[in-house]
Amino acid sequence: MDITVHRTGINEAIINLFTRTFADSEGEAEGQVIGGLVHDLLTTTAEEDIYCVTATEDGEVVGCIIFTRLTLTDGPVAFLMAPVAVLTGCQGKGTGQMLIRSGLEKLKEHGVELVFTYGDPDFYGKTGFRPVSEDVVRAPLKLTYPEGWLGQSLAGTGIRPVAGRSYCVEAFNKAVYW
Repeated sequence: MDITVHRTGINEAIINLFTRTFADSEGEAEGQVIGGLVHDLLTTTAEEDIYCVTATEDGEVVGCIIFTRLTLTDGPVAFLMAPVAVLTGCQGKGTGQMLIRSGLEKLKEHGVELVFTYGDPDFYGKTGFRPVSEDVVRAPLKLTYPEGWLGQSLAGTGIRPVAGRSYCVEAFNKAVYW
């Protein structure tokens, strides 16, 4: 399996991966929503505000994670990790965790100090993400499930309170994703 970090390229394969994976697990409508989000992320986000980590096997994209800038008004350099997808038939083999670790390593090399995600604490806890209170760092929009707001420091320190707001890239600036 090849793990590659890039900022552009193979858009259609990535969009299809997310659409198929989320349709398999959450239904066709959710697959279309997440496929649309990924299309928007890949086509409207400035190159310096996005990292895409893909796993390929025999030339096919079998997993992908997208990291986008999360601007904290009075805080360190931060990124948001979402969405994450591994083809249904390839799940349970550690691909998602390899993608996460590779992406976090690349972000750390580029001076990113904090990474946040919004998802299952049990799954993301395996790669170092911990619940974050919105009293410490506010999510960009109102959270449907506040217990899913997770973060980790790449700087070797804890996550310190950040005053002010956070802002996501435009493609994520919709309540449906939060």
